[in-house]
Amino acid sequence: MPERKTLDRARKDLLQGKAPTTQAGEFVREEIEHIREGKHGARSAKQAIAIGLSKARHAGVKLRPPKMGHAPKKVRTRTARDYSTGKTASERAPSRKRSRATLMALQREGIRAASHLALSRQARASARSRSALSRSHAAQQAARTKGTKGIRGPARKAARTRATRRGSPGLNPAAGVKRPSPVQALIE
Repeated sequence: MPERKTLDRARKDLLQGKAPTTQAGEFVREEIEHIREGKHGARSAKQAIAIGLSKARHAGVKLRPPKMGHAPKKVRTRTARDYSTGKTASERAPSRKRSRATLMALQREGIRAASHLALSRQARASARSRSALSRSHAAQQAARTKGTKGIRGPARKAARTRATRRGSPGLNPAAGVKRPSPVQALIE
């Protein structure tokens, strides 16, 4: 069962008109936190994400199952079942034995699946399987959703990072004394 704060954050995303994937992201974040806290493990980052998405569908997030050709039949069947479970109120309580067995199996797994390295590798692998056009559309959508204020902070951070890596003191206060630009040097 998802935590109360996760359900509240997902509900807030829904009321703000955000996409189902954004709402589902709250459940994935919760799952990653659980693994990092040591409540249980996961075999891979992909499994950790899949558990979070399954919880989201069960909670009623309108995250449709993948289309034919985008995932194996077994995965599509499972996600379709999760999706339909989330649409209707459950009449039966979940099997205690099955829930316990699942938890015990996950507790035998490691916690490296939730490491920054594992998650970044998963994200890069996932991005590689998409076309350049698809990635471009996603970036444009993100820019539209974030708005000007949402973009400004990350842009400044990126500029600081670039300056630090290049060794330019312009935006990097830790680099020491500020050198005059070539134009200012000509004026003086």
